[in-house]
Parts: sequence; C-alpha cells; structure tokens
Amino acid sequence: MSTNQNTFAPPVNSAAPLPVSTYSSDAAIHVSALRKSYGAIEAVRGIDLDVQRGEIFGLIGPDGAGKTSTFQILGGVMPATSGEAIMLGRSARDARSYVGYLTQVFSLYHDLTVAENLRYVGELRRLSDKEIESRGNRYLRMFGMDRFGDRLAGKLSGGMKQKLSLACALIIEPKILLLDEPTTGVDPVSRREFWDALADLSSQGITIVIATPYLDEAERCTRVALMHEGQIHQTGTPRELRDHLGLKRLIVRAESLSRAEDILDETKGIDDAQRFGDHLDVMVTDADAGEKLTRETLQHAGINVEEIKVASPTLENSFVAMLRHLEDEVRASPFPVKRQFRDRAEGAIAIGARNLSKSFGNFDAVKSINLEVKYGEIYGLLGANGAGKTTTIKMLCGLLEPTGGEAELAGETGSLRSSDVRQRVGYMSQKFSLYDDLTIEENLDFFAGVYRVPLAERAEKKRWVLSSSGLQGRGKQMTGSLPGGWKQRVAFGAAVMHEPSVLFLDEPTSGVDPLARRAFWKMINSFADRGMGILVTTHYLEEAEQCNRLGLMVAGDLVAQGSPSELKAQQKGHVVEFVTDAPQRANNLLKTEMESWRVSLFGDRLHVIMDEETDAAIKHVSDRLARDSVQVTRANKVPYSLEDVFIAIVEKMRREGKSAEE
Repeated sequence: MSTNQNTFAPPVNSAAPLPVSTYSSDAAIHVSALRKSYGAIEAVRGIDLDVQRGEIFGLIGPDGAGKTSTFQILGGVMPATSGEAIMLGRSARDARSYVGYLTQVFSLYHDLTVAENLRYVGELRRLSDKEIESRGNRYLRMFGMDRFGDRLAGKLSGGMKQKLSLACALIIEPKILLLDEPTTGVDPVSRREFWDALADLSSQGITIVIATPYLDEAERCTRVALMHEGQIHQTGTPRELRDHLGLKRLIVRAESLSRAEDILDETKGIDDAQRFGDHLDVMVTDADAGEKLTRETLQHAGINVEEIKVASPTLENSFVAMLRHLEDEVRASPFPVKRQFRDRAEGAIAIGARNLSKSFGNFDAVKSINLEVKYGEIYGLLGANGAGKTTTIKMLCGLLEPTGGEAELAGETGSLRSSDVRQRVGYMSQKFSLYDDLTIEENLDFFAGVYRVPLAERAEKKRWVLSSSGLQGRGKQMTGSLPGGWKQRVAFGAAVMHEPSVLFLDEPTSGVDPLARRAFWKMINSFADRGMGILVTTHYLEEAEQCNRLGLMVAGDLVAQGSPSELKAQQKGHVVEFVTDAPQRANNLLKTEMESWRVSLFGDRLHVIMDEETDAAIKHVSDRLARDSVQVTRANKVPYSLEDVFIAIVEKMRREGKSAEE
C-alpha cells in the first residue's frame, strides 16, 4: 500500500481514492522518506508527511505502529536512520529551541513543586528569571492552576499533572508542539479542558502534532493520519476518514448479544459487528440491505431482534475497520474453562454497597453510596479524578475499612479478607499489576501461585494469556520492555487465570489502542456471559458504552445510575452541531456568552448543548455568530454522547457546590 500521506489508498468498500491534497511549500513540518531502524527491526518505514502552520494534526495507530519513534525524531532527541524531518525550515535537531515535546513516559519531577518544575525547565532552556516567572504564571492561569504553585507535582491529580506538563512544554513559547498520548489516564472533564487549551494555542499559530489512543479525541483534530507497521496509510479530516470508508452503522438491539455478535461477524455481506453494552454496532455498505440481512440472519439463528436503527459511523468504527483490513486481528483462543460457577438465584448480588462511606479526618471521601452489581453484569463506575472511585473500590474489595455502611462481596458481608473470598475475586489495578523486572512467564507463575491456580492447569492457562495478548513465544521477554498496551493485556490475563466469580478492573485499557481494546472487551463480555460480576472504571467514555449499567460519582456522591441509553435519555436540552467558516472564533465567542461547558470544539465543528428547541437554538446561535461575521454553513441536532452526559452532570453538581477536591 502506498505510504504517500496525500492520498487515501482505496478502502475495501470504495471505488476511488480521495483527491490529492495540495500542500504549501512553507508547511510547518515536512517529513520525507523518513526511516528508523533498531538493528533488524524497522520501526519507521519511509513515511512522508506535511503538517500546516496552526494545524492540530493527529497521529493514530495501534501499539507498535512507530508513532513514538516518529515523535522522538521530530523532537530532535533521536536521529533518523535516513530521510529528513524539517521543522519550520530547519532540521529537527537544530529546531529544538522552538519545539515543545511532551513525552509519553516522563515529563515531571514529582518531588518538586509546580513552580519548581517550571523553573527547572525554564533554566534548562536558558530563559531568564523574569521570562520564567511571567510565562509560568501566564500558563498556570490559563490552565486554572495558579493557586497550586507550591504543591508537589506528585500530589496533583492526573489531569493537573498533564496541564503542568503542557505548561512546561509551553514555557519556551514553542512554534511547534509535539504531544505523545498526553491525556492517557486523565478524566473526561480535564481532557475537555486540555483540548480547549490546545484549540486556543492552535488559534495563536502554534502547530500541534498529537498521538492519541482515544478516537473521540482524534475527532477534534484538523486532520489525522493512520500509522501502521511503520507506514502512513491514510490521511484526511476525521469526516473524510469516516465517510470514505463507504460504510453505514446499524445499531442493533437483540437477545443473546454475544452469540449475535459472533454470528454476524462471520456473515458474508456484513463488514463488522461489535458489542457495546446493550446493543451491537453492525457495519454494512448499504443500510437497507444490511438491515434485511441482519434481521434474516439473526431470526434464522433463533435470536429475536428488538430494534435496528441507522446511524453515522464513528471514527472508532472506521479505524477498527481499516485496521482489520491491514493486519490479522488478535483473536484469543477460547478461555480454558476448568470450573463452573455455582447456580445462583436470579438477581443475586456479586458486589454491593449499602450506605457505604469513608472519611479521612474531616474529609468525606465517600458519602453513603448504594450500588449493586449482579452476577453476569458489567457495571461501570465513572467519575472525575478525586471523585472517590478508588476509595470505593478499595472498600468493596475489603482492602479498606469503611467509616460507615456495609459492603457485600461474593456473597459475604462480614470479613471480606477471608481466604475463601479472596479466591473468588480477581483484581486488575491501574497503578500496579505486574513486576517489570520479571519475565512475562515469571509474572504469570507468581500470580498463579498467589491465586492458587492448580498446578495441572497453569501451563494451559499461561499459554492462553500469551495467545490472547498476541505474545506467543515471547514468555521469556522482560515485562518491563513491553509497551503499556501489551502490558495491560498480560495483566488482565493474570487477573482471571483462577476463574474468579467477581472481577474488579481499574482502568484496564488505559493507553490501549482500539483494536486491542476491542479484544479486551470481547473477553470481558465472555466472562460476564458465564456469570461473572464485573466492576470496571474507565476515563474513556466511548468504552463505557460497553457496560450494562453505569454509576457516576461526583465529590464522593453517587449522583446518577442507569444504562448508557437511560443516562442519555435523562438529559434535558439538545446537542447541536455547527459547521462555520471560523470555528475557533465561533468557539471563543460562544464561550464568553454561555456556560463554557456547553460549547466544545471538534476540529471544524462545534457541539453546543442548548435548552431551547432545536430550530430555535440553531437560529439563536447562527444570528449571534453572524453579528461578528461568522457564517454557519451547516447545523443539525446530534445525539448526546456519554462525555456530554458526564460533563453536564458534573457541572450541575458544581453549580450546587459539589465538586471533587483538587
């Protein structure tokens, strides 16, 4: 397949490529025939790329695609094997004085304060004391962090750490900004604030290149490029990537979703089928013919179809479909089931909380929450950083004694630390799950011993973990050498080898690419179908669509519960999408006259949450923008996303004086 980023390789369902894009000779970034080899491994294989001044350009691709190697070359910290990378007319190494680079792995000194981190970076870049103070204060004010100058960086929330990292990258006032997965592990509110800041910087003429595993974030880029196995295969606006695939999305609600997914995924005439909580996303070339085929196929299999709706494909739908045609999807061998869960009464509770609370001194971290997770159910616990999710999980696991109320785990309400309960629970931690200085096999042996997996089962289950992780034959590899996404796959396998009846997953797919995330959730759904009760936390709200029910925490309170569809239906008002001839100016204008959380910029589009009826809302916004010579070229109502719901509820609580502690 051609690596020229200016054209699309014709996708499977398209007859002709998109027109060749025209680039100006003064592109901010010009990359030509760029290659990087590590011995016999060729990580970057002759890529061509042009990024325009003031553009937010997204680089997306699976783990191991070569994105980080490309960033390191563009950042001037690593030489290319061959080819060239020109940053505003100078080689990448010579351009470092005006290129800011936020790396994926290291960006802050946790034992220094916010102000000390800024001063260290400023002095390293040979700025004067006056420049460090004025610029540092300016960016801290921009990110709402000016009152935290004396706080240690290690004591900041995930979102605040990333804002400080961005401030450190900006203190040199760069002309080009490179961001390698900057929002991994950051909650949705902080992520939206982070992207608002990027849009503002872009409007000031700063060129931004960002790598992200979150495809809803890629929707906010001016253009995106798909990188795979060291090559760039397709480049265009998010809309071009979605539309040019030539596929329609069917939202299918039916019985026996797991079996329906497997059947449809193997049906000729259906491009893809993926399960999302209470429905399937089915990708077809023709909506009417696809709906007919879907109904007939499922009815023939004895599966009742409740509803089929046609919707526009998401960028993640398109991305996964493209990747599936570029590589062999990791299809895990069936889990080696060695025991059956005991029969339980319908509606039996796997995880429960009744008026559960926890205080640390005068601080109420969790405030009398009530929740139930049934066997066979996937429950998603959502909340901003500091909302109380981790404290809640620790109490539900028996790792932390509650101040008040009662927790129920695997049928027990007394001591949750007994050996019998421990053998029925699996736990995958966000911060610690594997030992980096052990091999993959040694880690699996350790966890098999901790969870008392019978010796006769261990070899087969270890083979399953390696197979499901796409790491066959690599058991002797040091775990610390694995990229984050691969490590997460192994950690998940280690947490389920003993076949628990209850499973806690704390951000299990943080930093994992969409194709691997899809494989993760197929396994998670298969365990739930066997009767396992599962509680999962995630900051990626597209992923939260996979859950049967959700609970949203704000400042220690559980403020909303329901299925993804129910939570969306409960929201008042409408989301209206506007396309204008000056999107950034339109965004800035509306934010000055409306609550800022109601307005969000997605590349060339604006999403505005309005309480008025749709037609009145469109007229009201269009007239307001026209007074400042901003023309609306298209406007239409779009469905609420879970991110919209999440932020609307958090902001409602904030107006009532409830917000997470910083």
